[in-house]
Amino acid sequence: MIVYFLRHASAGTHIDNPKKDEKRPLDKTGIEQCGYVGRALAALDVQVESVISSPLKRAAQTTSLVANEMGFEGKIQFDDSLRPNADFADFRRLLGKYARQENIMVVGHNPSLSEFLSRCISDDGCEASIDLKKGAVARVEVSRSGGTLHWCMTPKMVRSLHDASAESSRPKTSRK
Repeated sequence: MIVYFLRHASAGTHIDNPKKDEKRPLDKTGIEQCGYVGRALAALDVQVESVISSPLKRAAQTTSLVANEMGFEGKIQFDDSLRPNADFADFRRLLGKYARQENIMVVGHNPSLSEFLSRCISDDGCEASIDLKKGAVARVEVSRSGGTLHWCMTPKMVRSLHDASAESSRPKTSRK
């Protein structure tokens, strides 16, 4: 199974009140990040059968914007196992629930999402650590025996590639 790990995009500053923090929306930068990441995934022809998101507002917004850019037409699923301080055992159960699907996307928060990604690609007893930046997406092939990280992109990387390709597609003028 291919799992795309997507961390929610920029949502401003953390709010100390947990109930209010759950309702914190994406900021302008976060909305822009979603566009770049979604278009990059569409350009890579990423197709997923299911998209599962944390129920927190910033993750739900990220999910909706990226899925829309990718052309995903299915219903977005929400699962508590993708909350910020979720448990890896719950995440493994989530993967088991979707085990018959070839490609899924999970959208969540740190520290849990980076931990889940790291634990999926590390062998037993081996330490692996990947810190997903806000709006970053990683492609991991997960099997019963472990996982393989194929790639990981940050919104900054995707934007740089976009800007570079836009510059190179401009018509060249001759210099005299």
